[in-house]
Amino acid sequence: MTRFFKGLFTLKRGPWEMVATILIAAGVFMLMQPYVLWAYTYSFVVTLTGTVMFIIVSHFPEQE
Repeated sequence: MTRFFKGLFTLKRGPWEMVATILIAAGVFMLMQPYVLWAYTYSFVVTLTGTVMFIIVSHFPEQE
């Protein structure tokens, strides 16, 4: 767990890709659920944020 937070603070690729992937998955889940209207409303923004974040993070240096 400490390695994960250290990677976040030092801008390493692995932990940030995981955060971006979780955002994308959360956005898709929010899009597919039929119960909560605010989740459906913001699903596109969450998915788009995760996708743009993944593109940016893919240029970060690898984790040692």
